[in-house]
Amino acid sequence: MSRVSAAIGLAPYAVAIEAGHHRLTADEPVKLGGQGAGPAPFDLLLSALGACTAATLKMYAERKGWPLEGLDVDLTLIRNDQGDRIERRLHPKGPLDAAQRAKLADVAERTPVTLAIKNGVMINTELVGEAAS
Repeated sequence: MSRVSAAIGLAPYAVAIEAGHHRLTADEPVKLGGQGAGPAPFDLLLSALGACTAATLKMYAERKGWPLEGLDVDLTLIRNDQGDRIERRLHPKGPLDAAQRAKLADVAERTPVTLAIKNGVMINTELVGEAAS
């Protein structure tokens, strides 16, 4: 189970995030009224996908004994009238053969964060606390 808390105060759109013992800031870009003090929310979503992809493929290659020396993952969110989509480009490093490279691309389609995004995640929202009088 993962737990994260996010809090916003008076600063326009800067959000303090606590994830375990890690602290980070999310913010909207200046052009949207924020201060650009941290990644925007969709940048954080792409970051989660990229981190999960890189770590999962590294683990997979290690279990197989493959010579994956590194992996860069480039992600772009495209939003338009046809809907949202994420373009993911994998750049594996090391002397991998064509079959190994193809298998890494295949495994990338089934990483935990990939599946959560593709399948959708149920979100239950509850409003707690006292109402102001």
